[in-house]
Amino acid sequence: MDIFDQLRKIEAEVGRLSPVQKILLCTDGSVTQLLASVTGSEIAVKTRVQEIVPADPVIAGHLGIREGEAVNYRVVELKDSVSGQVLIYAISHTPISRLSPDFRDDLMKADIPIGRIIQRHQIEARREIVNARVSPATDEAGRIFAICAHEPLLSREYRIIHGGTPLIFIEEQFPYNRFLDERRVIVRTPARIHMTLLDMHGGIGRVDGGVGITLDEPGILLEVCQSPVLAVTGCDSVMQDQIAGIARHVLREIHAGGSVSITVRQHFPSHFGLGSGTQLALAVARACCECYGKPLSVNELALLVSRGGTSGIGTAAFEQGGFIIDGGHRFGKGCEKAAFRPSRASRGVRPPPVIVRHEFPPDWRILLAMPSLPAGASGVSETDIFRTHCPVPLGEVQALCHEILMRMLPGIVERDLDLFGSSVNAIQSLGFKKVELSLQPPAVTGLLDTMRAAGAAGAGMSSFGPTVYAVSDTDLRGIEQAAQSFMQEHGGGTTLITSARNSGASVRVA
Repeated sequence: MDIFDQLRKIEAEVGRLSPVQKILLCTDGSVTQLLASVTGSEIAVKTRVQEIVPADPVIAGHLGIREGEAVNYRVVELKDSVSGQVLIYAISHTPISRLSPDFRDDLMKADIPIGRIIQRHQIEARREIVNARVSPATDEAGRIFAICAHEPLLSREYRIIHGGTPLIFIEEQFPYNRFLDERRVIVRTPARIHMTLLDMHGGIGRVDGGVGITLDEPGILLEVCQSPVLAVTGCDSVMQDQIAGIARHVLREIHAGGSVSITVRQHFPSHFGLGSGTQLALAVARACCECYGKPLSVNELALLVSRGGTSGIGTAAFEQGGFIIDGGHRFGKGCEKAAFRPSRASRGVRPPPVIVRHEFPPDWRILLAMPSLPAGASGVSETDIFRTHCPVPLGEVQALCHEILMRMLPGIVERDLDLFGSSVNAIQSLGFKKVELSLQPPAVTGLLDTMRAAGAAGAGMSSFGPTVYAVSDTDLRGIEQAAQSFMQEHGGGTTLITSARNSGASVRVA
């Protein structure tokens, strides 16, 4: 393998590698000594797994041994002894038959770097790099390195050769956003289900109000650093223009005196009912402010990018996560709002107060079904819907608020899924949610009935759709299969099983 060709491919995929990163991927010397030189600290080795296992076909091929032959499987973390930060995660496989008793004892009984063991036993060896690549971090890798899932993870595989024979096969991993030579802000947002608006009548002097659930997936993941010119990569031209516009506005308003380079690592479609617009705008704004040391609250960020002017679910999901109810806005002449409008048409209106925030039960799972339909209402069409269908009847607002207060909220607090699910079903035919559903094709409304019939405790449409959701505390695969079959008959679609997120966006400076 040409390692330099691999480095070029990695840079084409993930972005520029720092000199230290290139050395870590290419070195044929001691990684532990290299890390000590870079960090200026002693490197601690923590053995996480140590066991004898049979070689699978891949490992047997790398080591030139028989499949099933006994190998020592070792998983270690190389950590900065001062900060405790995990720098490298390494997995090694060593054929037992090729080890001397003393070497085997050192390998299996102590937290000693492999390079030091080789040096101690005076073994002449060389490193042969097999592969270098980049991949998205799993949830487990996120926990190990204290990074976000889906952040780029750099890894290499190599063999230690002794006497012309492979002695050890090793894979080493480390985050792309480590060992860089520039300050970088990483923001990972949740998504959200917008269950309903509460009061689109306004007769008692308040309007809007929202109910929603923060989702762990899908999400938006951005990397942002200072730059002499504005650059956006990792997404299509439409999103690039959208992000660039937000960044220009924020940088100008905070008097940054410079620009930013923004890389999109993960995103999800806009106007599909999951709140991507708000999450993207807040993520870009927060990252720009962090880059230039201009801290603003989430409410200040939302005002800056004109979000939260109707529903506060998206801004609260970004800030704190969980199950959320907001209290809407003052309504009437001379008040915050004097007309029924969506958030995008409510510039200068602050996000509403959060009046309820509760942990969503972690054992309740959520199925998202996204039919292959045009995006939900937005822009002028969304504004027209508010103008045409509001105010909604006062009786429906009262029934909806009664339903939320006396069934949905107790269902959450008491973890009574049947009560919560029946409330989700009931609110689909009340208030503004009834209006939203009345504008949907059978591919959406029929999907709700399908998921309920398949066993969902509750099913509803998020925002203006077309995404619908189902909630259950059992295996969702049967409901998912029913939803997929229905969507296949009505033009197709995709599904995702996820869970609620009881925390807000993750923001880290690397």
